Formats: sequence, structure tokens, C-alpha cells
Amino acid sequence: MSSPISIAILGAGIFARIAHLPAIRELGDVYQLKAIYSRSKSSATELAKTAETSLALPEASLAIYYDLGGQDGNLEALLARQDIQAVIIALPITSQPAIVVQCLEAGKHVISEKPVAPTVKDGIKLINTYESVYKPRGLVWRVAENFEAEPGLQAAGKAIAEQKIGKVCFWNYQVLNNVNTDGMWYKTPWRTVPDYQGGFLLDGGVHSAAALRTVLPSPLQQLSGLASLNREHLAPHDTIHTLIRSKDGSHGLFELSFGLPSSAGGGDSFRVVGTEGILLITKFNKPGEKEGESTQYIKVQITSAKDGSTEEIIEKTCGVKQELSSFAAHVRGQDDGLGKPLRALQDVAVIQAALNSNGSVVDLTKLIEESQ
Repeated sequence: MSSPISIAILGAGIFARIAHLPAIRELGDVYQLKAIYSRSKSSATELAKTAETSLALPEASLAIYYDLGGQDGNLEALLARQDIQAVIIALPITSQPAIVVQCLEAGKHVISEKPVAPTVKDGIKLINTYESVYKPRGLVWRVAENFEAEPGLQAAGKAIAEQKIGKVCFWNYQVLNNVNTDGMWYKTPWRTVPDYQGGFLLDGGVHSAAALRTVLPSPLQQLSGLASLNREHLAPHDTIHTLIRSKDGSHGLFELSFGLPSSAGGGDSFRVVGTEGILLITKFNKPGEKEGESTQYIKVQITSAKDGSTEEIIEKTCGVKQELSSFAAHVRGQDDGLGKPLRALQDVAVIQAALNSNGSVVDLTKLIEESQ
């Protein structure tokens, strides 16, 4: 068995606590967490304490670093440590590209949270820098897009690729959310007043764009859409409606909103219609043993047009665990293709095109090419 990969977590926010730490715990000896960095001492200390409990580590065993930590306690000091091989970056969207480069320059392998960058142009610049400077040095950079890694969505994509519903004709993907001012995600300061396009539509919407490319068999090619703001606290936009055509000629409707007035009526529904059947993807929760706990599952239902028979695939959501497992394998020389920055760039292109289309047709390939 390979030795654990020694890592640090950069960013002490909600997702590091509720997603990265449980995934590291479930992966067992794959990773060895050594340090936490955050902009403030208090948030770094808090996450370190949570991590020590979650991972059954000795008290005060994790080193903490923060912006005012002095020469021996800031991010530069963390990155100078030779005993840390890789970093997980979960920082505000506009901060991440520069930090990705800083970590690569320090010789660390990097997995950074989605989106790959705030804009397509920023993403292209970052990817070109990695490909020309750091990839030749043997350094690995991956984008943490957990929807791409979800077994349920991968199973749906595999079923469609195997033509279990025949040739794809059209599809409809509806993702409806309610984000209130008292929600934990909204209370994050950099989300409350976003300095990046689309607000929650970019931050959360790239997940849905990743689901599209994971499930559908042909690359998305053209998009026409409208964006709007329906709840003032979610400025600059909270809703997009788009019509998208794929390279193979199939087309569909992508509806995404974070602006529902209540949680009633929300949720995800992804229906793909083919010449020989229909594939439907939904999500559901099962209550856990403790009060208030639940486990989410993805259900894929395939209905044959020939005889009406159905096949069901049910997978527990575990995308963060899968993406971190994939990253570790890639660091060790085994590339399964997950988390490639160029693919994550396509997700940003979908959201950016939807925000700026105003009803006009946007060529997604040209959008990326013209941003170089």
C-alpha cells in the first residue's frame, strides 16, 4: 500500500468542514492532513479543532496558518514545508486562481474547488499557465467538481452512451433552489456581496453544467438564454433559462434558479428522451440515525419505449470522496480523467453564456476560443 499523501487544506469555510473532512476520513489512509490555512486565525483554529475530532487526531496536532500569522505562520510558511505534498483549495472564487499558481510555484500538487475561475478568460489564462509551466514539472492540478464524480450521474451517462434509450432526441434539466438570507451558504460574506459574475448562478450553477456534460453524450455547442434577478438579496442574478443544442443536433432546456420564494416545489429533475426510451434522474434523501441527519441518493430510472419496462440505478451521493480519491490516484500517476481543468472551463462557459446571451445565440466553442 502506498504511503498517505500529506496535505493541507486552504480555506476554513463551510464546505471544508461538511464535505472535505468527512471525505478525507472515509478515504482512510489515502491522505494525512497536516495543516490548515485560513485568512483569519479564529477560522483556521476552529477548523483544525473540528478536523482533529473528525479524523481522530491528537489535540493541537494540526498546524494552523493565517494571513497575520507572521513569517512563520502565514501561507508562504505553509507552502515552504517540504513535508506537505498537496493542497486542497477552498477559498473565495476570485482569490483562487492566484493561490493555485502560488501553490504550484511552491511545488505542491493542487486540487481547487470549482469553478475553475471567475470567467472563461481567467480560466484560459490559468490553464495555459499550468500547461506551459507547471505540468512539465510533473505537478498535478485538478478542479474539484463533485457532480462530475457522482456515481449516479456517471451511471446515467454510461447508460445513454450504451444507447439504452437509443439516440438522444431532447432533454430537460430543471434545478430549482431557495436561498434565504438566513441560510448558511448565504451568510458567507463573499457570497453575500459577490465580486464575480452571476452570484450563486456561477458558484452553484457550474455543478449543474457539469451534470450536463457528464450525462449527455455530445458536447454542448450553442446556447440562447435569459437571466433575471427575482430576489434582491441574490444580486446580480438568481435565475437563468436556456435553450441548448449539442454537437449531435439534440437539444434541451436548462432551467436554473436560486430564487424560489420557498423551498416548496424545489429540487432537481433531469429527463433525457431518446428514440427508444426515456431516462430520468432525480434525487432523494433518507433519514439518518440521528435527528436532523439524512443521506442523499441519486436515482436513475430508464424506461423502455418498446415494452414499458423500467430499470433503476440508485447510488449514494459521494462525489467529494470520489474526486479526492481520483486526485490521489493522479498524484500517483493514474489518471482517470476526472477534474480536468479544461472540462471545468466548459461549465463556466455555459453559465457565462447564459448570463450574457440576452436571447442571442452564443457559440460555446467560440466563447472559449475567443477568450484566449
